[in-house]
Parts: sequence; structure tokens; C-alpha cells
Amino acid sequence: MDYKKSKAPHSTITRDMSVLDQKVGNVYESVAIISKRANAIASDLKKELDAKLQDFSIPQDSVDEVFENKEQIEISRSYELMPKPTLIATQEFLEDQLVYRDGSAKDKALS
Repeated sequence: MDYKKSKAPHSTITRDMSVLDQKVGNVYESVAIISKRANAIASDLKKELDAKLQDFSIPQDSVDEVFENKEQIEISRSYELMPKPTLIATQEFLEDQLVYRDGSAKDKALS
């Protein structure tokens, strides 16, 4: 998924807990679902950023000099300006884009 095109807000906003409660029936389960998705998004973003920055790495035995590369800084800055993983996960949850399973045999789909 392209997280750069997410409709998530870039800053933290106050959420109505009753809206989160309605989808699952328990606000704590909702927060747990959002938390697990946020961890997955953060992991994906970290892998993607590491892969892009790997192109700029210079194999050195010592770190005597720090090379500043404008392209590398631009890539890092673009990732810093993206919405945080928790905000993206919350937006996906509210837009019914997440599929989750509970401990019972019955699967629940929010899509």
C-alpha cells in the first residue's frame, strides 16, 4: 500500500471513543487492532526507507567523515513529513479497510 497517498491527518486529533467502540464492541480491542496495524505499517515504512537509503551507503571501515547527500536528506525528510503509523492505522480502521480475527473460530471482516 502506498502510505504517501493516505488520507490520514498529519497531526494528532481527538477521537470520539464511541466511534471506535461501535466497530468491534470493545474500545480496548479496537485499540489493540489499531496498534498491531500501526506496528506493521511502521515495519513496512522502515524497510522501504532502509532500501532507498541503501543506495547511498558508502562502505567504510571508519566513520571519520560524514557525507551529506541532498537526495538522501530529501528522502528522509519526505518520510518524516508523512503521517505517523498510528494515524494511518486509525484512519484505515475508521474507513473499514482492516480485516481482523478474534480468538473464536468466527472471522470478522471490516471491509
